Amino acid sequence: MSRIGKLPVTIPEKVEVDIQGTTVKVKGPKGQLEWTFAPEMIIEKADNQVVVKIESEEKRVRSLFGTTRSLIQNMVTGVHDGFQKIIEVRGVGYRAEMNGDNLVLHVGYSHPVEMTPPQGISFEVDSKVPRASGSDGLNCYVHVNGIDKALVGQIASDVRKVRPPNVYKGKGLRYKGEYVKILPGKAGKVG
Repeated sequence: MSRIGKLPVTIPEKVEVDIQGTTVKVKGPKGQLEWTFAPEMIIEKADNQVVVKIESEEKRVRSLFGTTRSLIQNMVTGVHDGFQKIIEVRGVGYRAEMNGDNLVLHVGYSHPVEMTPPQGISFEVDSKVPRASGSDGLNCYVHVNGIDKALVGQIASDVRKVRPPNVYKGKGLRYKGEYVKILPGKAGKVG
């Protein structure tokens, strides 16, 4: 049995959870999320906590047990605090800017790349970057914010795909804290 699935999900203040069978609706200060889970899951609310239970020990049911609990936890966290992914823009002349709600990336192409956020996602550009480590090529940060953890991760991945990090120079778009191993260039022939 899943250790994560056994843990109860604590409901913080200002968050409402409504359970109708296997459909869970979570409403909080940042928005509202709804998800329908597998019919084998038993989802109950008691004493300001949500508990997930299962009756069957089939492999499929056991595999969904911890996943269901984690998804409910992510819904509660999303509507209460929200989720954020930060992307670093590195490279000479590379920059990001906002055009209304849209994100505009200037990353070495002959044209700027404009990205429109889907509903529930917002972009922010932070150009105040600390220069303590010298000239490491970091120009700005792009913040991808939202209440749905999976959607925030997908949109951040789509932004990163515009110009993935170059393994020879290190320039491009990468997640904050992502390590990119810089490879040596071609060596001249010896002999």
